[in-house]
Amino acid sequence: MATINSSIVIISLPAIFTGIHINPLDPANVSYLLWILMGYLLVTAVLVVTFGRLGDMFGRVRIYNLGFVVFTIGSIALAFNPLAGGHGAMWLIIWRFVQGIGGAMLFSNSTAIITDAFPANRRGMALGINQVAAIAGSFIGLLIGGLLANLSWHVGTLDVEWVFLVSVPVGIIGTIWSYVSLHEVGATSAGKMDWWGNALFAIGLASLLTAITYGIQPYGTSTEGWGNPWVLTGLIGGAVVLVVFVFVELAQKSPMFEMRLFRIRSFAMAMLAGLLSSIGRGGMQFMLIIWLQGIWLPLHGVAYDKTPLMAGFAMLPITIGFLISGPLSGTISDRVGPRLFATTGLLVVAATFVLLIVLPIDFTYWQFALITFFNGIGSGMFAAPNRAAIMNSVPANMRGSASGMAGTVQNSGTSLSMGIFFSLLIAGLSSSLPKALFSGLTAQGVSTQVATNISHLPPVSSVFAAFLGYNPMDTLLGSGGLDILKTLPEAAHKTLIGNEFFPHLISGAFHDGLVVVFIAAAAMSVIAAVASLIRGKHYVHELQVVEESIEMHEAEPVKAS
Repeated sequence: MATINSSIVIISLPAIFTGIHINPLDPANVSYLLWILMGYLLVTAVLVVTFGRLGDMFGRVRIYNLGFVVFTIGSIALAFNPLAGGHGAMWLIIWRFVQGIGGAMLFSNSTAIITDAFPANRRGMALGINQVAAIAGSFIGLLIGGLLANLSWHVGTLDVEWVFLVSVPVGIIGTIWSYVSLHEVGATSAGKMDWWGNALFAIGLASLLTAITYGIQPYGTSTEGWGNPWVLTGLIGGAVVLVVFVFVELAQKSPMFEMRLFRIRSFAMAMLAGLLSSIGRGGMQFMLIIWLQGIWLPLHGVAYDKTPLMAGFAMLPITIGFLISGPLSGTISDRVGPRLFATTGLLVVAATFVLLIVLPIDFTYWQFALITFFNGIGSGMFAAPNRAAIMNSVPANMRGSASGMAGTVQNSGTSLSMGIFFSLLIAGLSSSLPKALFSGLTAQGVSTQVATNISHLPPVSSVFAAFLGYNPMDTLLGSGGLDILKTLPEAAHKTLIGNEFFPHLISGAFHDGLVVVFIAAAAMSVIAAVASLIRGKHYVHELQVVEESIEMHEAEPVKAS
């Protein structure tokens, strides 16, 4: 449910903003766009460890069930938005935060519940199926979003958005099912709530992720916001607070973030590999979507308003690859250990990033499909065995905390990846897009003065326009676009607002940015593979405890009768 909702929002953003009468590409509204995109992920990343710890203390099923309720309430409120304009956008952002709270409850305890329910020799298979469900949910969300994006239901003065309402019956059924079917079977651990740890972690991580969110927005005369004093304060201050958090947690008897687990080699290396993998892959989906929607699909005759749905179909090979390899690698790794599959999977992912570097910007689709299929294969080979290694390596009464820690690492890595990748892409565009825009516009008869003004606009608007399925030239020409077009010959007019003008214009600059992005992603994946390789032998905590108990018993001297 949570992954369906996330991808529905991505593909439905243009319709959502139309419903509240806001242009998301207006510089004054870019913050709304970013917070609707990133707010859910930020809240989930910050709270997932807290709810994992609460699950250890009070019952994982109890927190999981509550997550269904909270998520459903958030979905209902999002569907029935009574406001418009900036107030309507704030309503959406606040209730996306509420959904994030429910999502954190679900994410933090689902893995722990599965681990409790299955023996060590079947956990990889079970977790593989669980992650396949999440991936399938993302693709289903793209399809549902594409079909329902422009459908609304009028109730009095309310415009009810079906894209949000579709989660409500799923949430209600899930709530009833979880309360009826799920029962506590895992161990719990008594202890006090670590309020200092929770506060420091929330402040530190929220500061970092918020700074990253604003870092990709223009600031002053710069095309990016990394020189913004508030962004720098958030980055430095957040890092300092997180360092303090580590020392506070080491001194706690019942910490929220159990640092002592990092003494377990299998756990520590699996977490590091997971973080690096999330940084390498987290922003990939957005880069590929922009590539498809901003360049490839328009060049192949797809209207801009149809590109979001078609991009979802074009990326289906990633999902298929993951669906094939996820359960299979999880099942086999239960017998042979996670190291072989997880490490090989990361190397396969790195190889696909290298192939994406050399792929032409206007590729033949079967080449793209084959590369992304193997990217999904590699991701599936890594995901289930690595998550099983994390859960197998910790004591039973810490599984909620471990699951929450893994979720936080994954979500934080994804947020960091999006910030890094967008920044690298925008930096690449900033160096070559102005010249390309100027020469392309003047070649069509646009005056030098107008072409100069347009070429100096921040490239982030063009990137987001492509991401949302708008013709970026409408954004670049701005409110005076019609007046500009009226002064041009009809042929030039049609060329400027046609499907192919902008893609041809930016393809070279965009490819330069993509090369940098995919080099960084490949490097992260290779480093993650090294971390995975040195994780040590297959380690299962409960089996290790049994073996040590047997060894101690055998070492005891036999008493004389």
